[in-house]
Amino acid sequence: MATVFWDTQGVILVDFLSRGEKVNSGFYIDTLKKFRARILRVRPDMDIGNVLILHDNARPDTGIRTKETIASFWWTTLTHRTYSPDLAPSYYHLFGHMKQGLRGKHYENEK
Repeated sequence: MATVFWDTQGVILVDFLSRGEKVNSGFYIDTLKKFRARILRVRPDMDIGNVLILHDNARPDTGIRTKETIASFWWTTLTHRTYSPDLAPSYYHLFGHMKQGLRGKHYENEK
């Protein structure tokens, strides 16, 4: 599984879940910290306290520790609607080209 963070200028961070690893609050918080560090590196002129986060309503994303971490960064969490057709272009643009390149290919292992 990949967690992808991007802005209007492009992808900032892609973080992959290792085989056997579970997405829990600790994992998600670590990923948010990686994202914050990456912003500081690749977008040094960006106002780090003016980040908008849109994530789904899964437990790791909405847990108290996660909310506290996001608040400590001074970031704003946007409300994720259950059905939001305006998000489809993001998924389409992010995975559409990758799916085309992988179509018809089979792999023996994940490497």
